[in-house]
Amino acid sequence: MRSRFLIFLASLVFFFSPVQPSLAAMDYAKQVLIEADFSNRDLRGVTFNLTNLLKANLSGSDLEGASLFGAKLQEADLSNTNLRDATLDSAILEGTNLTNAVLEDAFAFNTRFKDVIITGADFTNVPVRDDVVSTLCLAATGTNPVTSRETRETLGCN
Repeated sequence: MRSRFLIFLASLVFFFSPVQPSLAAMDYAKQVLIEADFSNRDLRGVTFNLTNLLKANLSGSDLEGASLFGAKLQEADLSNTNLRDATLDSAILEGTNLTNAVLEDAFAFNTRFKDVIITGADFTNVPVRDDVVSTLCLAATGTNPVTSRETRETLGCN
């Protein structure tokens, strides 16, 4: 009888335990999150589609597989972020800090990059328009501390 009670009690604890953020599908689509602090968080697979993240702090966060389609990321801090396999298509990055970010295999073909800081960023296998690559190569310096790849090499700069 006692063992049944313990099993019942354990199942209640399991059932009513909060779901960890990495296991829950978080959706911040179409929200206004100006100056929001999402730093040092597990944001894998999170949706920020068409979200206004002006001056938001996402530094040090894991955004692997996240969708930032059409997100407004002006003056946002994305330094030291993991953006592997993220969707950045049609996002606006103006004055955005991408220092030491890993964008490997991210999709950013129609992304607007203007006055971005890309020191140490890794753009391996990121499809970017040729005119954007030319502009990014002017600012490309450094080596990514996670992948040990040079920013200029990952962009295919001459």
